[in-house]
Amino acid sequence: MPKNGSPAQDATTFLNARLIDPATGKDEPGGLLVRDGVIADMGSHLRRNAPEHSKVVDCKGHVLCPGLIDMQVFTGEPGLEHRETLKTASHAAAAGGVTTIVVMPDTEPVIDQVALVDFIQRRARDNALVNVHVMAAMTRGLKGTEMTEIGLLKRAGAIAFSNGKSSVANARVMRNVLLYGKDHATLIVHHTEDPHLTEGSVMNAGEVATRLGLPGVHKAAETIVLERDVRLVELTGGRYHAATLSCAESLAVVRAAKAKGLPVTCGVSINHLTLNENDIGSYRTFLRLRPPLRCEEDRAAMVRGLAAGDIDVVVSSHDPQDADVKRHPFAEAADGAIGLETLLAAGLRLYHNDEIGLVALLRALTINPARLLGLPSGRLDKGAPADLILVDLGQPWVVDRALLRARSKNSPFDESRMQGRVLATMVAGHTVYQYAQADRD
Repeated sequence: MPKNGSPAQDATTFLNARLIDPATGKDEPGGLLVRDGVIADMGSHLRRNAPEHSKVVDCKGHVLCPGLIDMQVFTGEPGLEHRETLKTASHAAAAGGVTTIVVMPDTEPVIDQVALVDFIQRRARDNALVNVHVMAAMTRGLKGTEMTEIGLLKRAGAIAFSNGKSSVANARVMRNVLLYGKDHATLIVHHTEDPHLTEGSVMNAGEVATRLGLPGVHKAAETIVLERDVRLVELTGGRYHAATLSCAESLAVVRAAKAKGLPVTCGVSINHLTLNENDIGSYRTFLRLRPPLRCEEDRAAMVRGLAAGDIDVVVSSHDPQDADVKRHPFAEAADGAIGLETLLAAGLRLYHNDEIGLVALLRALTINPARLLGLPSGRLDKGAPADLILVDLGQPWVVDRALLRARSKNSPFDESRMQGRVLATMVAGHTVYQYAQADRD
């Protein structure tokens, strides 16, 4: 939970705002009143007039919407704090308009025990600016062979279960995970990538990989695992979420599963919506990702899937890696890129390019992950948590690694031009980030 030692304001009124609530599709001018950490009132009657004894924020016509919920964030705590801590990740999240992060179990040790779930919760409570939830491991040590105590971990506070960056190759183990997930009414999140087909590969198979002389992997490595998982969902009835799809063929599998009424959802990383394999250029290791960047046709297909509602969630897939493992030849570098601070700005590229509507984009970043995870946030409604962001859709800026708040600096958007910036972030009624004049480009 967010930490803030300062006394709470009695109330804060946001005036002259463009209110966007992705949960209802509302997009209209108005104002919003925050009191005691929740939304107390909202609407056109608050557009210019604030109740007495409240702090007033003039939004100047900018967008006021729910804070983002990022359900795939890798951090280094515990064990790899030199890459990222919960504290530094939360600062990056607040600056990027992310008010809730779900941390993945890929730590040292792996988050596969009750004591480690409790550790993350206590560390977050003491150090994080934003809400932090734990996605615990579905198999011990993420090895894919022995299932964890899903019931005990859920009671300890795990919000969902994942095998992190690794796929569960054993179909029997995956079936059992889905069965136990159903018994405990919890979401199973899976990285769909066949480990045998992807072994030794570093990017998408195709013309670009051939030209660069790099070993590539076919998209079937993703689709094969996804198709198997859908069959197991049909067999077990467990709730299943494909973490980060990257190609049109996988999207077709999800569409077919949804058409059957199966409890299947899917996500995509912001990288696969806004970048393609050509961006790797001269072997840029910050763009060595997992799954790898695909061709432009696949990127466009994922955007269309998001606009149509076939893709449920957009994540940053924030994966900090330090210079020691990124400053290598492309084939030897570690995969992963940071993304908390650029998640919304990169997504706004799609909006500015008329590839997707603003409400549809925000829906996949707010209310959809909230509903999947059973969270009360992600919406503008009376009584909802006052997790809010104020966004200037038009402000230009350049990504400067020296100014990024994440501990590692491996951003795929390094030195990229962006349009749209978070001006303020509020968590449970407390302002945890405000864009300062001193930070201007």
